[in-house]
Amino acid sequence: MTTRQLHFNLFLHDTGHHEASWRLPDADPHAVHDLAYHQRLARIAEDAKFDSVFLADSPALFGDVGRRPQGRIEPTVLLAALAVQTSRIGLIATASTSYNEPFNLARRFSSIDWISNGRAGWNIVTTAGDAAARNFGLEDQPLHRDRYERASEFLEVATRLWDSWEDDAIVGDKQSGVHTDAAKVHAINHRGAHFRVDGPLNAPRSPQAHPLLVQAGSSEDGKEFAARWAEAVFTATPTIEEARAFYEDVKRRTLANGRDPEHVKILPGIVPVIADTAVEAAELEAELDRLISHEYARRQLAKTLRVDPEDLPFDRPLPENLPGEDEIEGAKSRYTLIVDLARRENLTVRELIGRLGGGRGHRTFSGTPVQVADTIQEWFETGAADGFNIMPAVLPSGLEVFAAKVVPILQERGLFRTEYTGTTLRDHYGLPRPANTLVPAQV
Repeated sequence: MTTRQLHFNLFLHDTGHHEASWRLPDADPHAVHDLAYHQRLARIAEDAKFDSVFLADSPALFGDVGRRPQGRIEPTVLLAALAVQTSRIGLIATASTSYNEPFNLARRFSSIDWISNGRAGWNIVTTAGDAAARNFGLEDQPLHRDRYERASEFLEVATRLWDSWEDDAIVGDKQSGVHTDAAKVHAINHRGAHFRVDGPLNAPRSPQAHPLLVQAGSSEDGKEFAARWAEAVFTATPTIEEARAFYEDVKRRTLANGRDPEHVKILPGIVPVIADTAVEAAELEAELDRLISHEYARRQLAKTLRVDPEDLPFDRPLPENLPGEDEIEGAKSRYTLIVDLARRENLTVRELIGRLGGGRGHRTFSGTPVQVADTIQEWFETGAADGFNIMPAVLPSGLEVFAAKVVPILQERGLFRTEYTGTTLRDHYGLPRPANTLVPAQV
């Protein structure tokens, strides 16, 4: 009988996921633009046998450039550079369906899959925020539901483009002078509400056929989208009860969409602060929290909650008259997560800022390697996760400690691989290679 094992994705983010990580004495404030830095982190994760690394992105400058590193390298470009410095670990990048076109993006991810020999993944986002909209000739962001409708049609087009070449289309017959069997390369002739695309793609079907499809929205629209399209889901669930409810909900929706729930891996984010003793871990966490710029953080929180900063006194709870989720056209699920966290634990604004500074609503905790491993095992074995989106509070040290001290514990318990057993990202996640939707199944 095959033993179920954890899946780990490393979320690479500047000098770490804690917003004050760049202010620590050993941090390099210029690391965000350093290719060698990213390559080193990817190799550490690969040596630890992680399934994948992941790069977030936004088509707008996010937040206050004066307060933390900004202006990252475009992620699909960076993935190409990581591909040549690694050999087995999966490579996932974020790209927006709101501010790209299906043909260009399908070709880009197909190219990464070829360059990496089958290790590409696409984190599909619809992109909230007016700042991004104004970079693409719009006054305001499209409505939440409209963004997801566009995203669904975007995926229909992209997947058909990836299928527009049959696997054996290239014959390379020198004697006959036939390089490619033209009858096995198909136009898609898509005509929809958002896109008109003839095809075929100007790239043959790649090693994985499609990149691994990842999704990170947790609103109602987001969960429905995940149930139809996603093969891995990144989610923020700060408590195990919320994680179990989310896990069960997405798996149920996946089954209702006619898909195998085992083919969707649920990966909550965790932000561990790890040290040899619990006291040392708590001291590091406290040092990071002390370095938070509270005034800046309050402005960011006010922007998320759609209120004025003056309405958020530091030492009082959130005001009662906040907008409901239905009134939010931005990141609905993150808005609800923040408000629910503050209400549930009766946090003051100052306390809430401290909780969000470490992981923006993801599960954060400090402890020893054994305590971290115990937490991961409990979530995994009690229906809260198929694995985790590992988000070290500080990089590279947080990753180094996790790889050197937490991973071996989980390997000894039989919960995590000691060697890769496949070569593609789909192999790592135990997912099948997609059948070609444009070719009748062979009987």
